[in-house]
Amino acid sequence: MEPQAKTKRPNILIFMTDQQNGRTIHNGAWARAITPNIDRFRRRAASFTNAVTPSPHCCPSRTSFFTSLYPSEHGVWNNVNNANALSRGPRPDVTWWSQDFLDAGYDLAFSGKWHVSNHQKPSDLGWRELFLTQAGHGHGLDVFGQHDESISREASRYRGIGRVDRPRGRGEILRPGWTEYVHYGTDEDPFDDRFATERGVEFIQSAASTDAPWMLFVGTLGPHDPYTPPKRFLDLYDPVDIVLPENFEDPMFDKPGLYRRTRDRFDQLTADEHREAIRHYLAFCSYEDHLFGKLLDALDASGQADETVVLYLSDHGDYLGEHGLWGKGLPSFGSAYNVPFVIGGPGIAASRFTRECTYPVTLMDIGPTLLDLCGVTPSGRSSGLSLAPWLIGDATLEEIPRDHFFQSNGNEVYGMQRIVVSGRWKLVHNMFDYDELYDLQEDPGELVNLLAMGQGERQLGRGPLDDIPDRVRPTVEELYRRLWAFGLAHHDENLNDYILIAHGHYGPAIAAADFGDGKANATRRIIG
Repeated sequence: MEPQAKTKRPNILIFMTDQQNGRTIHNGAWARAITPNIDRFRRRAASFTNAVTPSPHCCPSRTSFFTSLYPSEHGVWNNVNNANALSRGPRPDVTWWSQDFLDAGYDLAFSGKWHVSNHQKPSDLGWRELFLTQAGHGHGLDVFGQHDESISREASRYRGIGRVDRPRGRGEILRPGWTEYVHYGTDEDPFDDRFATERGVEFIQSAASTDAPWMLFVGTLGPHDPYTPPKRFLDLYDPVDIVLPENFEDPMFDKPGLYRRTRDRFDQLTADEHREAIRHYLAFCSYEDHLFGKLLDALDASGQADETVVLYLSDHGDYLGEHGLWGKGLPSFGSAYNVPFVIGGPGIAASRFTRECTYPVTLMDIGPTLLDLCGVTPSGRSSGLSLAPWLIGDATLEEIPRDHFFQSNGNEVYGMQRIVVSGRWKLVHNMFDYDELYDLQEDPGELVNLLAMGQGERQLGRGPLDDIPDRVRPTVEELYRRLWAFGLAHHDENLNDYILIAHGHYGPAIAAADFGDGKANATRRIIG
């Protein structure tokens, strides 16, 4: 009897954009981009419309993607390259699921944006570097040397910059004493994204003649601000078709002051300029779709499409004019958290094709899912959930109730914020300002903060819960319990009980009953 041929594991292609709002690929969304290549890919793939990042910032979100851990577990909270960074990279004991693929015989190739560590590079973790951006400047330096290098590099930007004594240009936001910033424009070759994609295409072509399975990561910087797509993609969008989001006029008087201060910068722009910014952003998404199409074409041309798991996703979203905001950061709104996530390839059931699944998933789920789909044994712990049983058609995700949890320590404008979304309710615990509560069923645009009544009003002899309306007090307590149970289970650091720091309406002790063996049982339940 002849020995049976060994089955080759699937290849993996990951295409990660930067700062792409998930609505740009969702059918029927107000900000739907023109994406013919994603659309043709979705005919043989599954889409998740409720996919989120755990933190609305490049470095913590990307580290969560590569480690399947929350920021409180991997230790990255901010831009690791900046002078005021709280951390320069992940904790040394963190494990990477890419290492499991390397140990299983995969050829790992990396092209494009890294932005995970200031002193580690993909090659330190087993990846072959084809082309690298946002790699950091601290390779070989200790933590103090990295700090000094960052300060020197950032200070050099301001030499020769004086006051701004001229009219504001179209799309420009004037910032006296700071570097110039123009919110949108055109660039025929933005951010080296084309080059990163071409290196990926070359790798796919060369890999066709090898026996080993491979994993290719292509990371682009678009559609990150400033929004500068090539003009031919801007021409796809008629300005008269561009509308402002329904919550654009939100005055945000019932929300933290930092939100309004952030928005005020963008209020230099006219309504027409805001619409133009949306137009440029959508065009940038179309350009990223064009680059993604080049990789799909390379798979088809090399005969590897049927043996390659392909993912299209982003690290975090963009406010895209909602509430008058742009970019990402501490404002708690869902548009900065929602990301595109489409996955297709061998083993995925045809019944999942073209379907838009609304089940809540996160970037931490991708590592466990890929390991499962490819039959690779994980070596480290994970805070993610494998979606493979659903993708192959053996499970129903809706049978596993799940809440969303988010962690942020600020986008270099430091302030601790923790969020839980459970069913229709969203609680935002702000340690730098008052809390927020939204009923997402009645108020999907997050316009009305149900905890705003009486905030900041003096009332001597008040009770500790007087500023929580009676009708939502049980909901707020339950959400706090879930938030603390999650934090205790995931090594969060916001446990200081000092009277000047512990501003939450309820403290961690309300979750003590749910925390016994190091895991919070309550986080799997959902309230009505």
